[in-house]
Amino acid sequence: MSDSIASGSQTAAIKVHGLSKTFGNQFALRKIDFELPPGEFLTIFGPNGAGKTTLIRILSTLTHASSGEVEMGGIVPSKEPDKIRRQIGVIGHQTYLYENLTAEENLKFYGRLYGVTDLDQKIATIIASVGLRLRRRDCVRTFSRGMQQRLAIARALLHEPTILLLDEPYTGLDQHAAEMLSGWLRELRSSQRTTLMVTHDLERGIDLADRIAILKKGRIVFYEKRENVDRSNFKQTYYKLVGDEQNTA
Repeated sequence: MSDSIASGSQTAAIKVHGLSKTFGNQFALRKIDFELPPGEFLTIFGPNGAGKTTLIRILSTLTHASSGEVEMGGIVPSKEPDKIRRQIGVIGHQTYLYENLTAEENLKFYGRLYGVTDLDQKIATIIASVGLRLRRRDCVRTFSRGMQQRLAIARALLHEPTILLLDEPYTGLDQHAAEMLSGWLRELRSSQRTTLMVTHDLERGIDLADRIAILKKGRIVFYEKRENVDRSNFKQTYYKLVGDEQNTA
């Protein structure tokens, strides 16, 4: 690893130090350390059970760490959860949309919850940007999986977060929808938002990343800048590091 996982920088958008999470006697995360500079995209790979979703849940304040420290945008989530929730957007493989509400109604509910100003105008702009303007008054239950994911992206961006957290966003998407999602994520990179994504999709994850990490059994076993990673050999590196867990990746 040519790049220090924890450099001590005061400008990191996300700082994680000594982060551990246990469920009973089982470790989900074991003393995780890393920093992500503002505006960069970190992709974390790992097999099932590596602790990827647990990490996202801690960063998004859905669960608490057993020990260690997290700082995001200068805020400690465990101390100021409401404040950090206004700074982050979360996109997962489960959209958590209200299926009996229309696309507009879903966004209005979320926008009011977060006190978004000029809400109607922002909804009109963002719903058009994800290609759902003509379906804005249709119930979400009539949407395809890809359309629901696009609406979930709109919802995550509505309050203009500075940090995006993505938990296996490609799960359940067909090829067309997955390519569309990658396109949107590339556009978001140009907005200087800091993004952390966990995924099984090696090729798409590499293409989007500024930094790459591999998580195995709750530990970071690989962390590099994308420019230092040989794309042609990364798959071999990944399987070598995850060992006998590769069949679950």
